[in-house]
This record gives sequence, C-alpha cells and structure tokens, in this order.
Amino acid sequence: MSTQLTTPTDRQSAEALASSKGEPQWLVDLRGEAAELAGTLEWPKPEKMRIDRWNLTAVGAYAEEKAVGSVAELPEVVRELVAEGTENIIVQHNSSAVLKQLSAELAAKGVIFTDLETACKEHADLVKPYLFQAVSVGENKLTAMHAALWNGGVFVYVPKNVEVELPLQAVLFNNKADAAFAPHIVIVAESNSSVTYVDYVVSEPGTIDAPFVHHSVVEVFVKPGAHVRFGSIHHMADNGVDMTLRRAVIENDGQMEWVVGDLNDGFTVSDTVSVLKGNGSNSDAKVISIGGNEQKMSLTTQATHFGRSSESNMVTRAVMRDKATAIINGITKIEKGATKANGVQTEKVLMLSPKARGDANPILLIDEDDVKAGHAASVGQVNPEQVYYLMSRGISKQDAERLIIYGFLAPVVSEIPIDAVREQLQRLLERKLEG
Repeated sequence: MSTQLTTPTDRQSAEALASSKGEPQWLVDLRGEAAELAGTLEWPKPEKMRIDRWNLTAVGAYAEEKAVGSVAELPEVVRELVAEGTENIIVQHNSSAVLKQLSAELAAKGVIFTDLETACKEHADLVKPYLFQAVSVGENKLTAMHAALWNGGVFVYVPKNVEVELPLQAVLFNNKADAAFAPHIVIVAESNSSVTYVDYVVSEPGTIDAPFVHHSVVEVFVKPGAHVRFGSIHHMADNGVDMTLRRAVIENDGQMEWVVGDLNDGFTVSDTVSVLKGNGSNSDAKVISIGGNEQKMSLTTQATHFGRSSESNMVTRAVMRDKATAIINGITKIEKGATKANGVQTEKVLMLSPKARGDANPILLIDEDDVKAGHAASVGQVNPEQVYYLMSRGISKQDAERLIIYGFLAPVVSEIPIDAVREQLQRLLERKLEG
C-alpha cells in the first residue's frame, strides 16, 4: 500500500493516511492537528547550522512492506546486524514493521515489545499517557511534522520489578528514497525494572539514488529505581538527511545510559537530552561520530537537572575528514533547587584534513549554588610526531593515522557496556574510516 501526502502540512492527507491504516480516532485527531500545526512553525535552529537550507521535505509516501517469517528472509545488511540467537527483535522496512519476535518468557512477565502502530491499537491505555510527552508536538516544525507522519516505530513496556536480561533489538532500514521512513520509539520502564534496548538505523547499500529524509523521535520514561540502557547506531546513505531527537525523563534514583553512534554518510541532526527530574537520578551519554566528504553534522547532548543529588556525564568524540563539518554542543543545565547536582561533559574533535571543520561548544547553565559542574573541550589535528614515531617503527603513514584515530575513539568505545553495540560500532567505524 502506498499513500502519497500532498505536503507535510496537509491535515486532510495526514488524517486520511491514519484512517486508512485503521488507527484509533485519538491518534487520527493527533495527526491531523499536528499536520496543521506544522504549517505555522519554523524548523529547529541548531547552533551554527542552517538546516533550513537542507532538503527537508523529501519525506516520501507511506509504503507498507510485506511481512517476513524470519531474519533469513531479510537483506544482508539487516542479517549481519542481528546477533546470533536473538529472540527479541523488531524489523522495520521503510514505512512498516515486517518482523516482530518476543520470547514467551518475557511475554509471560508482562513485557510488551512491538511496533508502535500496533501498540496504539492494542495497548492504547499504556501508549496514550506517554506519546509526545517527553517531546512536545508543537516544539517546532520537525516535531509537528513527525507527529503527523511517523510510521512503524517501537514500543517497549517493562512492568514493575521486571529485569530484562537480554537486549531487545530493532533494525530499522530503508531502501527506497520515495518511501516514508519515520520511526517513533517509546520506552517505558516501570519502578525498579531494567531493560537494554539496541537499534540500528541503516540504508541498504546501493539501493537509494535520490534525496530522502529520515525523521525520528525517541521518548524514554525511567520510573523510580529503574535502569534503561539505550544503544543506537545510525549508518544511512549519503543522499539522506537524518534528523533524530531523543529525550529521556528520569525519576527518583533512575538510571539512563545513552550510547549513540552517528556514522551516517549524509547530513545529520542528532539531539539527545536527559531530563533528570527525580532526586538521585543519573544519566550517562556517550556519542561517537565520523564525518567525511562534505557532510554537515549537528550533534547536541544535553542534561537538565531538576532533582537533588542528580548526576550527569556526557562524552562526545568526533572525527572529521575531507570537507566535513561538525558542530558539537554539550549543554549542562542545573535548575534552581537541584542542590548537590553534579554535571560533567567532554567534547573532543579530531580533524584529518585542513578543510575539515569541528566546533566543540561546552555550555554550562547554572541556577543553583550548591552544585558541581565541569567541562572539557578540544579540537585538533592528528599529531605529526605521533605519526612519525609509528612510521619509525615500520608502520605505514596510513596505518599510523588509523591507529591514532582508533586510540582517540577507544576511551568511549571500550566503555560501552552493551557487547552487541560495541562490536557493531567497531565494525562500522572500520568501514567508514577505510572509506
């Protein structure tokens, strides 16, 4: 099925598409209102990056793909990302979910792991209180457009006191430029529960020959004492624009871990925010990126502290090649009343070409006295003395530079607590650095 939208802000088309998919009336109404609102709002304005000059309207048409019975029926790019023996997996192909698997053991414990479109129909009582609550529909043109057009997606619900030991995995891939590709992810971890979620957002190599836009929103709700690990690696084609907003709301003594690998070949906006709402809440975010050719990338990581004795740590490391540009923003905001809060951030950029550009912007916004906050930022090129030393030991210049790059990224990669994410990230890093 393919339903063409006349424009991203057409209310009638958005509602017609939702109705044609059998979505509940509350969601049809939300989509229609969002589409209308999108026409009145402006695109987000990341620091030092004019994304309004990008092609942001190539959102495509909804294209429902045929379901498959197993991972073996999927393209190689998907098969190689699925860990051997994985029981819990969702695969989205272009606009729709084509494979959903959840172990009987987790289902018996009340865990829900399905695509978000299905969850809106079958678990509306759990979805409605959270959908577009961490990210507001009216935040900007991007969020409103996404609310009108999102498709497929993932919904994770972990009941109170339930520990999900094995990672839940999703692979979201596209291979048609004219197919809408806009997953929305909602994760709810109830009190004292724990879960690890890993996704890969990829383009099938050699299949996309026209501009496209991938717009995605992630909303994570960490209830008191809960622990959520979220790993995500994006590796999309060079003619695409990837715009992904991630938000986590963390309550008392909750823990949130972000691991993000932005390895796209096209333009990228990546915005990851932890809202430390509760006392004793904790957030740890690690972001890695490699840019090449004439890529433009806006990478923002933010922690907003409301809770007392809340802690945040943010680390971003980026490598820029050729004429690539990366604007890296780290924002630690400590609100009035967040006493004993502690926020630390580090941004480092390694440039491999004199024409590459990397800006690291650490920002501290402190409205409370009894707190700790710190930052470190650096931008530089490969040290020629290090290259010379390695070459004097019989290593070629190319291999010497590659070893230095791996050493630059290693402190982040080695600390990634999710084995599957760490292994795939290392594999993709090698591919991208080798061109």
